[in-house]
Amino acid sequence: MDKLEAMNVLTKVVASGSFAEAARRLGVTRSAISKAITQLEQELGARLLDRTTRRVTPTEAGLAYYERCLAILAQIAETEAQISRLHDEPKGVLKVNAPMSFGTLYLGAAIADFMDRYRELKVELTLTDRMIDPLEEGVDVTVRIGAMLDSSLIARRISSARVVLAASPDYIARHGAPQGPADLVHHKCLHYGHSTTVPRWQLTDNGAVLTVPIAACLSSNNGDTLRDAAVKGIGIARLPTFIVGADIAAGRLEVLLPDYPPQDVTIHALYAPNRFLAAKSRVFIDFLVERFSRPAWERFDAVKVAS
Repeated sequence: MDKLEAMNVLTKVVASGSFAEAARRLGVTRSAISKAITQLEQELGARLLDRTTRRVTPTEAGLAYYERCLAILAQIAETEAQISRLHDEPKGVLKVNAPMSFGTLYLGAAIADFMDRYRELKVELTLTDRMIDPLEEGVDVTVRIGAMLDSSLIARRISSARVVLAASPDYIARHGAPQGPADLVHHKCLHYGHSTTVPRWQLTDNGAVLTVPIAACLSSNNGDTLRDAAVKGIGIARLPTFIVGADIAAGRLEVLLPDYPPQDVTIHALYAPNRFLAAKSRVFIDFLVERFSRPAWERFDAVKVAS
């Protein structure tokens, strides 16, 4: 029996005045109670209880130790209750990380509504297109878009987004529209990611995945940068409709190769594998799932297609 358990035993014995009653309250044997008290007295080098055949009473040292034990056990109970409430009530600081474009266009407004619902929470939002390690950087919830790499994190699906190939009417007038995936190598493409020797895009053909080489004139890890370049007629972009949907709807961009669409991307919330997920993280992830169950960018999925 450890020290805290022994201290708890002493408080029950003093309160009840009986080894037998203390054993009943704690659900242990009378001998276990007697052993715990004996060990405490040996460790402290002092007699804590006077024992008679009818009653057990604390000595002067025992009474002083009993009062300190009550205070210590009460503090421990309060600390445990506070920690438990952190998992039952959404309080404290919620640290969130998300990609720049998605965060600016959609997550900022969502977080404002979330904070209006949970007034006791503070939110620290960082936007970056760099892939971070949330465990190392102390982030509670990370929003990521696209294929999930092998990770020790738990991923919960929030929503999905259609991805399109799009170019400006000016670009199409000057260079023409590609008639098939193989034509992309002859066009100026705006590539999401780092420049490689032979950048490639994945498209689909009746469900089958095609990997086609492209000629990248601009590579960036930020979707807004590529969207701006596409609108200015620099080249063809491969981006989700939550970034380019408004431009397509307004006629600033047109969809290319609709019969060979890129695969949809999935938006996930990632968090550390923890049996006791904090309430602040749990309610935020639930909110995101609710918020984006019918995402606003779906209205862009019926858009003008370039001929």
